[in-house]
Amino acid sequence: MTGGGGLRRLLKGGAGVAVAMAVLNVTTYGFTILAARLLGPAEYSAVAALMGLLLVINVVSLGLQATGARQVAAAPEAREEIEARILRAGRRSGLVLALVCLLLAPVVTLVLDLSSPLPALLVALAAAPLSLMGAQAGVLQGEEHWGPLSAIYVAAGTGRLVLGGLGLLLLGDATGAMAGVAVGAVVPVLVGSWVLRRRRSAPVARSSTRMILREVAHNSHALLAFFALSNVDVVLARVVLDAENAGLYAGGLILTKAVLFLPQFVVVIAFPRMASGADRSRATRLSLLATALIGAVATAGAAVLSGLAVVFVGGSAYRDIEPLIWVFAAVGTLLAMIQILVYQVVADQHRRAVLVVWAGLVALLAATPLAATEPRLLLAVAVVDVLVLAGLLAATRSRRSDSPAPVPGVAETSR
Repeated sequence: MTGGGGLRRLLKGGAGVAVAMAVLNVTTYGFTILAARLLGPAEYSAVAALMGLLLVINVVSLGLQATGARQVAAAPEAREEIEARILRAGRRSGLVLALVCLLLAPVVTLVLDLSSPLPALLVALAAAPLSLMGAQAGVLQGEEHWGPLSAIYVAAGTGRLVLGGLGLLLLGDATGAMAGVAVGAVVPVLVGSWVLRRRRSAPVARSSTRMILREVAHNSHALLAFFALSNVDVVLARVVLDAENAGLYAGGLILTKAVLFLPQFVVVIAFPRMASGADRSRATRLSLLATALIGAVATAGAAVLSGLAVVFVGGSAYRDIEPLIWVFAAVGTLLAMIQILVYQVVADQHRRAVLVVWAGLVALLAATPLAATEPRLLLAVAVVDVLVLAGLLAATRSRRSDSPAPVPGVAETSR
């Protein structure tokens, strides 16, 4: 894709994906608000815990999407073969993941103190369509088919909100909520199946599927490391702060997550170019620059309109964190830039670089005893994020080249 027409198509695609991801985030937030309002605190806490578990399970879906997008972009001449492998891996990993979650459902029921095992079983059933959705999204992302990919994102969000909300209205408990979420997870899969319906199914060897699953495991591991780093501080706040201050800190993190997700469309659009041979370094630089600019605007806005930002995170009850609200936005910017580099690590298949993220997590845990107030904890998080960002920049710069990482099982025969 070159020239003015290519640039216009890229910008148009980026706008479409940005809108679709905004719909996904807003509808997901809407489901959370609806559940909180329709359920009592005790029942909502169960739903929140189960949705957190589903977020961890979804790392496999993100790993499948990253694997599919990378391999399709890196070896377009073997696209048909790769797509068949990715979709088969999505089906297989989804079934295995669902089975594992079903076996662990009694443990989840006990640990989360659920009144019934049904919500945990429904979470397990949602694992299969989520994995297949990740494989479908990866194929479309690698092909840079932004319209169909956007449709999958919109279907995922609206399916959860509409069907999850219906479950809440009909049953009024965690079982109803998770039943709606599980059925809603099928909606984007139906959209993806319709979009991909005319693709020819190439034969897939078992060894090829195993190679795909190995890469999925690595990519999921890299994304899990980022997930752990970006979410551990809310747990640490419960450990080192009293309940009131931990709640204030958690409120500030709402803005952090908003700024983290705001430029997420950038990595979706840029990742195929980060994984292919053309302008790989330039794609990473531009992605970091765009993310930094978006984050800078959000941080400046939070500083100037701090009162409005506090209203966004929860209202007057969170007024005490107003002086720090811009720092929460800045931390979201750092995390968004780290996310770009984690995807660069995935694109390069630079497995050792993931250790930088885990080292940051260990450093943050080690600093926890010294972070006995909200400002100190926030400062520790910001310092660790800066160090992780610097470490990933150094690691990816030393690894980066004009040649994409090879696609197992394809490089020898097709490239």
